Amino acid sequence: MDERQLRILRELGDLGSVSAVAEALHVTPSAISQQLRLLQRAIPVPLTERSGRRVVLTTAGQALAAAAIEVETALARARHTISDFAEQPDGEVSVAAFHSAASAFFPLLLRGLAGPGRPRPALADEDVAQDRFPALTRHYDLVLAHRLDHGPPWPRTVTSTTLLREPLDVALPAGHPLASKPLLTPRDVADQPWITVHDGFPLLSTIEAIASVANRRLDIVHRINEFAVVAEVVAAGGGLALMPRWTARPHPDVVLRPLSGVHARRHIDVLHRPERTARKAVRTVLAELHHAAAQIQGRDR
Repeated sequence: MDERQLRILRELGDLGSVSAVAEALHVTPSAISQQLRLLQRAIPVPLTERSGRRVVLTTAGQALAAAAIEVETALARARHTISDFAEQPDGEVSVAAFHSAASAFFPLLLRGLAGPGRPRPALADEDVAQDRFPALTRHYDLVLAHRLDHGPPWPRTVTSTTLLREPLDVALPAGHPLASKPLLTPRDVADQPWITVHDGFPLLSTIEAIASVANRRLDIVHRINEFAVVAEVVAAGGGLALMPRWTARPHPDVVLRPLSGVHARRHIDVLHRPERTARKAVRTVLAELHHAAAQIQGRDR
């Protein structure tokens, strides 16, 4: 039995005929009769009987119709509970981000959501390979993920919105001979030692593009994912690196120079399962992330 069949039985008890029930529910009498037959198959005793030309409830049917009222009341209460939960302006919203995005977005998010009646963000760092970001939406309401500007789109199982399209620049020590150039080419940097990310992370594709345009293999000497550590290694003379222009924390002994000749830009996207934004609190946090993105990009101006 299902909710619709129980409601038909209840209405039959109140209205007294199949035709009256059909009119009240805006369906045909044959559709009502079919649902009653389906319900009867699940019940071992008769629910209806003939009274002249009318179909009326048996004693068992009346008992089940009374129970249907309790079922419908409980379901209505559950719907109101879910509706109230979905429209609550506050409540906890879980947000995960890879390291550089977490460093840039999390402080702005916390400040923007401060105060009573606002969502409470539960923050987590998740530094994973690109193809593992969608799976994180099982565990978090919102997931900040990165992919290259020309990389494959996210799967249709998640909803994605772009927060930033962030340039990737070459990071080098402030005293490096190339630091005096306002724009670098792949040939300028191809003979330098390099610091790059581990396999499976998007920046590696841009490193490979630099090598392809320069027509030589780059000398990769260090594999480091965390940009704060990368900056320290660059400052110490450990090599050049690609670093995001807006979300990496500035280092006093490191300069960033734009790179020509290759497509060096990444998306910072926010991923979520479609049903998560049914909650007002999640929608509020998502809007705050867009506001934070505008602030981050505005620093460059």
